[in-house]
Amino acid sequence: MFNSIFDTTTAGLEINTALIAAGAALALGMVLAFTHRATSQTTKGFLVTLATLPLLVMAVMIMINGNLGTSIAILGAFSLIRFRSLQGRAKDLLSVFFAMMIGLACGMGHILFGAVITVIAVIAILLFSYTRFLEPNQKERVLRITIPEDMDYSEVFNEIFKKYTSRADLITMKTVNMGSLYDLTYNVRLKGGIKEKDFIDELRVKNCNLKVMLSQPVLEEDI
Repeated sequence: MFNSIFDTTTAGLEINTALIAAGAALALGMVLAFTHRATSQTTKGFLVTLATLPLLVMAVMIMINGNLGTSIAILGAFSLIRFRSLQGRAKDLLSVFFAMMIGLACGMGHILFGAVITVIAVIAILLFSYTRFLEPNQKERVLRITIPEDMDYSEVFNEIFKKYTSRADLITMKTVNMGSLYDLTYNVRLKGGIKEKDFIDELRVKNCNLKVMLSQPVLEEDI
C-alpha cells in the first residue's frame, strides 16, 4: 500500500517524480508550520524553517541515494549544525524531528505514508494542545518564604502545611540581607478546595509579615 513512487529499476530519477516528491515535502512542511503556529508561541523564522526543512532533507536523501561516502559526509555536516544550535523547547524539538520525518519519507518516495503519518500526528498535537488531556497537576506550587534568622524554620510552618498542603518539600535555603534573614523555597502540593489567600495570610502571620511568594513551577516550556 505504501509503495515508493521512485522507480528503482531505472538509473537516475525522473524530473516529474522529483517534482512530485518536492511538492509533497513542501506541502506537508507547511501543514506542520501552520500546526506549530496554532499550538505554540514562535517566530516567523522558525516557521519558515519548519516549512522548508522537509524539502531540504528530501533533497539530501535523493543526493545520498545509497552512497556510503556521501552518507558519512552528510552525517558530519548535520552533527556540526546540531552542536552549534541552542537547545529549544520540547515542542520546537518535536517539530524539527517531525519535519525531518516528512523529508525522509518524501526523499524515499513514500509520499502517501508521509501524508498519513502527518495527518495522524497533526490531529494528535491539536488534541493534546487544546484539551486537558495530559495536563500536569495544577495544584503544584513553588513557595518562597523569608523568615528572621532566629526563627526555627524546620517546624514553624508544620501546622500550616498540614492544613493546606498534602506535600511540602524544602528545596533550598539561603541567607539574605547580610545574614539577618533566611530565604526558604518549598515545592508544595495544595489540597483541593483551599483558598490560596488564606494560606498566604497564615504564613505571613508566622513569618512576621515578611515576603511570601506562591508561584507556578517553572517548566521546560517556560524556558
